[in-house]
Amino acid sequence: MASVHDFTATDIDGKDRKLSEFKGKALLVVNVASKCGFTPQYKGLEEMYRRHKDQGLVVLGFPCDQFGHQEPGDADEIKNFCSLTYDVTFPMFDKVEVNGSGAHPLYQYLKKEAKGLLGSEAIKWNFTKFLVDKDGKVVARYAPTDTPASIEKDLGKVL
Repeated sequence: MASVHDFTATDIDGKDRKLSEFKGKALLVVNVASKCGFTPQYKGLEEMYRRHKDQGLVVLGFPCDQFGHQEPGDADEIKNFCSLTYDVTFPMFDKVEVNGSGAHPLYQYLKKEAKGLLGSEAIKWNFTKFLVDKDGKVVARYAPTDTPASIEKDLGKVL
């Protein structure tokens, strides 16, 4: 695979979406969870999305239950939580695995393109973020502790 645009993922409504629909847009791909200490980052992610979507930014949320069973809900529960608690309007996808043999192919690609601390590919926790340019190339990886506000300065590289 040459870019993020080569992948397909199932959205939160159960529809397969080709990520090529986001060609020409900068992406922030995030593995999210409803019951995580970092869950309040949904607020910052939504604010960032609303501030920069007209410039071509799209946040993509991928729920993940691989860390401490912090995303136990089904698609409807996740969708309701995001809508009612954080008024999320950015695209949300079906629950995925980000590590191990069942890792979604998109996450296999993201981890190879932008390694973590000490060259590790494994994602350590929810709210790991990948910044992708308008051509679908991964340009940065951010730890869960990196807030949306702290990475906003880097958007100039991709918008």
